[in-house]
Amino acid sequence: MPDSTPPPRSPVLRRSFKKDFPAAVRGEGVYLWDSGNKKYLDFSGSAAVNFIGHGVQKISAAMAEQAAKLEFVHTSQFTTPVAEGYAEELLAFAGENFRGGAVYFTSGGSESIETALKLARQYQVEIGESRRYQILSRKQSYHGSTLGALSVSGNQRRREIYLPMIREFAHVRMPYCYRCAFDCTDSCRYCGQQYAAELESAIEAANGEAAAFIFEPLSGATLGAVVPPPGYLQSIVEICRRHGVLLIADEVMTGMGRTGRNFAVEHWLGQNENEKNSSEKSKNEKNRNEKNAPAEDSTLAPDILVTAKGLSSGYAPLGAVIASKKVIDAIANGSGAFLHGFTYNAHPISLAAGRAVLHHLQSTNLIAAADSSVANTAAAHLKQALESLRNNDPRGNDARSVIGDVRGLGLLWAVEFVADQKTKRPFAPELSFAALVASAAMTCGLLVYPMQGCVDGISGDHLLLAPPAVITKEEIDWSVDQLRAAVDEATSLAVDLRS
Repeated sequence: MPDSTPPPRSPVLRRSFKKDFPAAVRGEGVYLWDSGNKKYLDFSGSAAVNFIGHGVQKISAAMAEQAAKLEFVHTSQFTTPVAEGYAEELLAFAGENFRGGAVYFTSGGSESIETALKLARQYQVEIGESRRYQILSRKQSYHGSTLGALSVSGNQRRREIYLPMIREFAHVRMPYCYRCAFDCTDSCRYCGQQYAAELESAIEAANGEAAAFIFEPLSGATLGAVVPPPGYLQSIVEICRRHGVLLIADEVMTGMGRTGRNFAVEHWLGQNENEKNSSEKSKNEKNRNEKNAPAEDSTLAPDILVTAKGLSSGYAPLGAVIASKKVIDAIANGSGAFLHGFTYNAHPISLAAGRAVLHHLQSTNLIAAADSSVANTAAAHLKQALESLRNNDPRGNDARSVIGDVRGLGLLWAVEFVADQKTKRPFAPELSFAALVASAAMTCGLLVYPMQGCVDGISGDHLLLAPPAVITKEEIDWSVDQLRAAVDEATSLAVDLRS
């Protein structure tokens, strides 16, 4: 008789007891190898983390050099040369809006969000607005796993059992053009203003208690790389400015080159400047129809910018909160102390990793490679290859086509699956269709990031794809071929499960 004894349980509290995890032992470029020497192409950058590629030796060398000099000091007692130098360089990388600002380093995205929320609250207290404490956010968003971050997140599955433990503020809807609630005959510009108006209503309903609004410029894993419609983010900026509400841009996933810009907000900053120039050329044409339209001098400039993941490209635990001069001046000229801290914030070895990654980005063309608007880049080829998935079934059998939407920017893309293309009906949640695709892909040696709940928090399946910027066109083509085969296999399995 076959041995039915279950394998011994790992002493590591893993994310799931329901699946086995191979042991990763090596990485190089876009590839990972497990202990059985199986090779995987990291088509999701792990979880949109690795941007520069695995195994870049000068990053680990910088970490080892720092560790040999100084491994740790507490920030209540010392600063370090690596912290001072890296912060100055990161402020410059973030752009003119952050000149004269400051950087608070953490160990990751969730810690950075917690820091940003408390920083926004303290700013309001420092300027005499102590009534302002509410942090407004958006539905179908994700900002982290700690309780404060969960309170401003909109990922239903990750929040539901912890809801009794958190304090809730208003969550407004966000533009999602594939499933838009409004008339989308104008490339979603009108609906963008409608969604922006919901934020203004929420701020007004807060009755002077709104401290900040937090948003992802390009949605992350929860909704899957949804690009905002024209004019939406510019209107968000103007609304927050008018009401004295700080704007927090969560670029944990989208920052550090992932979308072909240093930070994703720069896409819409440039767009707004073009609109501004256009309006100046035709001042007699009034197209600013309502109070939600952005003011002519408005630029998309968040007060606080949060980044992690690609900040160190996964080489060390690292996050950062980049705050503008306005925010920093309020504290420096007020109480003089930020009432917050972590034991490991500004850890020298992690900062050495992050600084080396930044230098690597600045000495290579990796950010340019992530620009999907420029022909012949890796990102442009990825966009074209993923668009070909719309013709998934080689037999032309429309009844079996499950590709609902392909969306994204730069090297951050999502593929949404539907049970019916015409009605956009999602698969039943219990099928876990995206997980079926991911499992089939992993068997073929392709790593993708499956998610569920994009439609209503429960139903709706999609994959997030975020390969390292060193990926070649040949590797993209191979990956999309494997993904196409995995979708076909999952579709057949889903039919069998439903029959």
